[in-house]
Amino acid sequence: MSKHERWNTLLELLAASGKVEVEEAATALDVSAATIRRDLDELAEQQLLVRTRGGAVAHGVSYELPLRYKSTRHAPEKKRIAEAAADLVAPGEVVGLNGGTTTTEVARALALRFASGRAEVPVPATAPAGPALTVVTNALNIAGELAVRPQIKIVTTGGVARPQTYELVGPLTVGVLSEVALDVVVLGVDGVDAELGVMAHHEDEASISRLFAERASRVVVVTDSSKMGRRAFARICGLDRIDTLVTDTDITPETVARLTEAGVKVLTV
Repeated sequence: MSKHERWNTLLELLAASGKVEVEEAATALDVSAATIRRDLDELAEQQLLVRTRGGAVAHGVSYELPLRYKSTRHAPEKKRIAEAAADLVAPGEVVGLNGGTTTTEVARALALRFASGRAEVPVPATAPAGPALTVVTNALNIAGELAVRPQIKIVTTGGVARPQTYELVGPLTVGVLSEVALDVVVLGVDGVDAELGVMAHHEDEASISRLFAERASRVVVVTDSSKMGRRAFARICGLDRIDTLVTDTDITPETVARLTEAGVKVLTV
């Protein structure tokens, strides 16, 4: 197991329980305790955890993995979800994307789907001349990936960057989003609750995602089933604002029924 894989696993353990013990982690990863101690020391230097006697604990009460370490979680599911979400976007539309690992996969799926010469994405004869797609995003990593795609017009918001998710937030972000109209927004979320709706860990990111939803004609939520029934700190919007939710097949029939009853179309892949 490489160091990067060990770090991913250690951070996964930390996210799940809020703490990790050296001896238990060494057994789980089949490496020496000395190796785990070195890994924890290096992760602590990057401020990804707090070292304790015999192990480590997460920062604060609510722990959020930086995007680069979350990218491998539920990776196959996220790729299928992203491809299904990309299929909901028509040529020439203006698409909003907030930050996150799943929406990053959606951006990649859109780039492939609308690549020049792809016959499976016909452009209607009535479609106006212009880019195959316009993407509005507050995520720096998504903007960076799509900026090199000549067939996609990429619009970025201003704002202050959050290092954990690469998202731009704040008044500058609000100013730009308030001046645009979106055909569809694809939102990544941290929780889906039947009563409160969709949620995010941080209030600043939630407020920007809420504005994305307000500026869009259609709202698509993309999330793996592990987020179902989970609450986060800040509410984005209620289920009544969501048109479609794309998730994996591990979602329970009871959850599907509750979402459908709330008027949300559920697509499982």
